[in-house]
Formats: sequence, structure tokens, C-alpha cells
Amino acid sequence: MSKVLMKGNEALGEAALRAGCRNYFGYPITPQSELIEYMAKMLPKCGGKFIQSESEISAINMIYGAAGCGIRCLTSSSSPGISLKMEGVSYCAGAHLPFVFVNVVRGGPGLGDIQPAQSDYFQATKGGGHGDYHLIVLAPASVQESADMMFKAFDLADKYRIPVMILTDGLIGQMMEPTDFPPMKTDDEIKALREQHKSWCMHPRDEEDNSDKNVIKSFEIDPQKLEENVEALYKKYDVIARNETDWEEDNISNDNEILFVAYGTSGRIAKTVVEMYKEEGKSVGLIRPKTLWPFPYNAIKKAAKNVKKVFVVELSKGQMVEDVRLAIEGMTKVDFYGRSGGMVFTPDDVKNYVDSKLGEVK
Repeated sequence: MSKVLMKGNEALGEAALRAGCRNYFGYPITPQSELIEYMAKMLPKCGGKFIQSESEISAINMIYGAAGCGIRCLTSSSSPGISLKMEGVSYCAGAHLPFVFVNVVRGGPGLGDIQPAQSDYFQATKGGGHGDYHLIVLAPASVQESADMMFKAFDLADKYRIPVMILTDGLIGQMMEPTDFPPMKTDDEIKALREQHKSWCMHPRDEEDNSDKNVIKSFEIDPQKLEENVEALYKKYDVIARNETDWEEDNISNDNEILFVAYGTSGRIAKTVVEMYKEEGKSVGLIRPKTLWPFPYNAIKKAAKNVKKVFVVELSKGQMVEDVRLAIEGMTKVDFYGRSGGMVFTPDDVKNYVDSKLGEVK
């Protein structure tokens, strides 16, 4: 199949349609508005339902209803809009509802600006809403990977009955790159996707059938029953952490002097820095987490075993640094380079900073 030149946000929409998504609920916000525009244009052509909700809060509650019917559904927003959705996301997590949502991150805090950032890492990986729960969080580094991860996100959501976030940013969302897609799922395949949820979801029944009336809720007044639900969630999370952790390794070897850890746009930039050091004859490696939750703690720990220093590179004030330090367990020093507010660094910026710090390594 030939590749199509597409903007990242539009590629996410096209991939969602081909993955069998037939319901989208959302509200416009820059820099993700191309995604909602694409779904508004294309979803009705696929026999799906598109609703521009009156607010982000309305959108996530529409998702609760559609996901409760076992339908592949999608919502998207950017940082401030995601904040408004998080109460509903917690409800969905507590009710074991599968759906996919996209955060095209922009600078913050507050209303911030519309430039790319990675400052929503804590929100995505440490809850974001209230209560004991996790999301699967996928972090693409290209337009092609954005499309690929959309397919994976829906499959993981269905497999584990869990909300899945694609955490991208305004740069990847707005850039254009050649992208290919698998064929559109057929009506029979989409029907089969819904049928797999029939044992628990809301679905039509004959009028005389009063059996097995499914109730989907996260509210439980009995604390013992609520604890049982939380324990069931965490048993599921353990399985996910064992089986679904994903990362990319670049130039990882036992003689690495330096290890970079970076994801998404920063991962792309760090990969160029690795090549710059290779040209100088230095052995430098990169771990790029593709799942931010579950986080690749073991892979980072193994890669950092013999290095002199670990550098976390991030478009924020260093939110992923905490997880990297947990992974390394004090084996070596962890340094950080980043920009905030929507400022994007260059490979030269990163390399100059690292070079200035290498003299401190003993």
C-alpha cells in the first residue's frame, strides 16, 4: 500500500476509523482541532456518529455511555481540556470501560499556549483524576507511530477493559509525514469487536428478557465492595505491566558511557544526539519509552548498569525524571535537560548541555 502524506492529528483520526471506531465525542481546542475536524468529516461516511459536545466534561460522559455499550469510541483534547475530562476518566476506569483518548499536549500550566510540550506526564501516568487507578499511556514519536499506536490503543482497551491514552504533542500533531495504514475493518469485524463485550455491556434485549441486566457503575457505597473492585483493577494492572511494557533501544551496549532516556518528540531529538556522538566515536545509548504506563523500569535499569551518567531529555521541567530515578535505584547519577512553556530544543542544545556536564563525571 502506498503511503499518504498526512498531518499527525489527521493520521490519528484515519487510524481510529480503520480500527473500527464508530463514535467520537469532543470539543475543539488547539493544537488538536484537526483531529476533531477529520472525525466530523469522515466518521459519518463510515456509518458512525460524531457529536461536538458543549464541553469537554460532556464529551467524556458521552464516552462513558458509548463505551458502556461495548462500542469502540474516541475522544481527544489538549492539556486544559484533558484536565476537564479527568473526573470522567476516573469514572470510566473504575467501571472497567474500554475507550481511547488523545492528548495533544501544549504548554502550561493554566491556559498556557498552543506550542508543543510534554508537561502532562504526571497527569497521564500518575492518575490525573481521583482514586486508585491507572491508564495505559502510549507515546508516539512520529506520525506513522501515531497511527500504529491508535490501532494498538483500541486493541489494548478491549483486551483489558481499560481507558488508553495516546500522549502526543503539538509538534507531532501538526507535522506532516508519509504514513501508511492497514485496510478498514469490515462491518462484520466491527460487529465481532462489539460482540466480545456482550457479557458485561449494555445491549438490546427482547422485551420479555429480564435476565442479566448489566449495571455499569463505579459508585459503591459498601467500602468492602469498593475495595474489592480496586483490588480487581490492580490485579489487571499487574498483568498489563508484565505483558504490555514497550520501549525502543538505540545503540544500547555494555560499553555505553552515557544513557539518554526520552520519549515522543524528545526521543526523536535525542536519537539525533546519539548519532552525533557516534560520529565522534563515543558510545552513547537511548531508551525511548513507548509505553509511559506501564513504564520500562527494568529496561532502563539494565541499560544504565555500567554508564557514567543518565540524561533525561524532556519538553518540561523534568517530570519523567522521577520514574527514571526509581528505575536506576541510585546506581548512577541522573541529570536532566529540558525546556518548558512550549519551547522546543535542538539536538545541538542537548549536546552542548551534555558536553558541559561530562567534565563533572568522575
